[in-house]
Amino acid sequence: MVTENDVCRWYALRVRSRREYMVGTHLEARGYKSFLPLYKCRKRWSDRFKEIEQPLFPGYVFCQFNTLNRLPILSIPGVVHVVGVGRIPTPVDESEITAIRTAVMYGLPSQPWPFLRVGHRVRIEYGPLSGLEGILLGFGAHQRLVLSVTLLQRSVAVQVDEAWVKPMLQEQPARRSSAAPQTRSWQATA
Repeated sequence: MVTENDVCRWYALRVRSRREYMVGTHLEARGYKSFLPLYKCRKRWSDRFKEIEQPLFPGYVFCQFNTLNRLPILSIPGVVHVVGVGRIPTPVDESEITAIRTAVMYGLPSQPWPFLRVGHRVRIEYGPLSGLEGILLGFGAHQRLVLSVTLLQRSVAVQVDEAWVKPMLQEQPARRSSAAPQTRSWQATA
């Protein structure tokens, strides 16, 4: 049984390499709400450096649609499939997509970042990201808030002011059984 909440959820579309812009354009032309988060980076050419925009999540475009009517989306050139389990699309967590959209909307310096599960969770108390939660890392002289999309196992680091951040209470990690896979720890600073 499909509820009204299932109709307008955000989903991640896996797209062919370097086809993110084209897919986003086709989605908008067909009347779908799409989201392709970009970041600016410097690339070196043979004779100069150039600042270009690239996708924060290479190979993915986010789209809001009804899963019962996904054939028009799958027929767009460049779309490989809707991310999910088996043939069942899995929606992106609403708080995660809101966090990424807010960071991009306010133009905060961002960059792709390895997906993290371990670290200090913080809440942003001030500034344009007020109320959002993420993992805070020290990055040179700047602080970075890591915003994650769990479904894709990808993260984005957004530059934040140190005064905006308030640490959250940490839960005690559950004991791992000997059969549990080892995860890499990352040193987080607040």
